Amino acid sequence: MAKLDTLVLSRGNRALYWAEQVAIVLSASLFVALCARVTLPLPFTPVPLTLQNFGVLLVGLTLGSRRGFAALALYLIEGASGMPVFNPAGPGGIAQLMGVTGGFLLAYPFAAGLAGWITERGKASFARAAAAGVLAEVVLFAGGLSWLAVLTHSFAQALRFGLYWFVFAEVIKVMLAAAVSTGWQYTRKERP
Repeated sequence: MAKLDTLVLSRGNRALYWAEQVAIVLSASLFVALCARVTLPLPFTPVPLTLQNFGVLLVGLTLGSRRGFAALALYLIEGASGMPVFNPAGPGGIAQLMGVTGGFLLAYPFAAGLAGWITERGKASFARAAAAGVLAEVVLFAGGLSWLAVLTHSFAQALRFGLYWFVFAEVIKVMLAAAVSTGWQYTRKERP
């Protein structure tokens, strides 16, 4: 009888574990959706300034590679299915994935996964988190600028629309995400 109780308890623990993981991934995708609501359209570029990239970095840095990737893949599925999770200034749905911000959006899971992968590979520190954030931003902007170059038929125009106006804000987002995630990791380790 004790073996059966242990088996049932073990199955219950696994179910609880997976329910917790699903809740974490879903919450992270909704966090990025909330970050997308903070947007500033810029008159000189069709690409708006939003907090989405901050959300992507923070999710990747705090949740790790697998859950970070899963959360942002879920975010894209939510947006593609018509849920209002993308930047409200855009067309929404599949049209937004095919529009000027589509390359950035499609790079989100990879950026979060890379940021998480780097932080999982060593001791938690601000420097490691900041480096992970910078490398994740490289992935993000590679995707975004590549797609903008396809749409505008000009890499120079893609840089004008999608990079120059955003560098300063992205540095702040990387530093803030690194600080928050590092503080979160230290706080979690200090709990009993």
